Amino acid sequence: MPVLPAKALLLDMDGTLVNSDAVVERCWRRWAGRHGLDADEVLKVVHGRQGHATMAVLLPDRPMAENYAENALMLAEETADTDGVVQVPGAGAFLAALDGRPHALVTSASEALATTRMAAAGLPLPPVMVTAERVSASKPDPEGFLKGAAELGFGPEDCVVFEDAEVGVAAAKAAGMRVVGVGPRAAVHAPTVHVDSLERIRVEAATDGGLRIVVA
Repeated sequence: MPVLPAKALLLDMDGTLVNSDAVVERCWRRWAGRHGLDADEVLKVVHGRQGHATMAVLLPDRPMAENYAENALMLAEETADTDGVVQVPGAGAFLAALDGRPHALVTSASEALATTRMAAAGLPLPPVMVTAERVSASKPDPEGFLKGAAELGFGPEDCVVFEDAEVGVAAAKAAGMRVVGVGPRAAVHAPTVHVDSLERIRVEAATDGGLRIVVA
């Protein structure tokens, strides 16, 4: 059984703790239709990025000011839609095991969207949250993970990231952190360890005062 030592855990939200695929697909399919884009191709690049960064990839000639403006509307639309938002299998027990232990949410969602989705999924908010408003660059930039580690008081080498998306895995690696890839999207992006479900993860106290992440 793989065992990863750590002192703090940094957790992505969508796809890692919360299954929001139904909302993401509804909203981005509508967006693709408004812009005359193939919705299936759009959905290949939306996961893990902030909305304005996704728009920049898909509409490379459009001014970023328009992307930021439309992203604000998209965030409001996504925040108002919680139909089908559920926790990823094992997420509740996983977060319960982290209660009182250093961990942070590092998400491309806004604070309002993250709070809404975690509540809709019946999950508690971690004590530290690094949301879209708190970074200057979206994943795959490592800023969010580095900020989460710093706020918890640990260096990158002491942190293990839990991620599901290509850009999230890339951001964690760029931050110099080990990555547990969760679910099918993460499998092809060479995380340090891959699990098909959080139900396979066990978090234990280590003898040095840190944590042991055991993959069953």
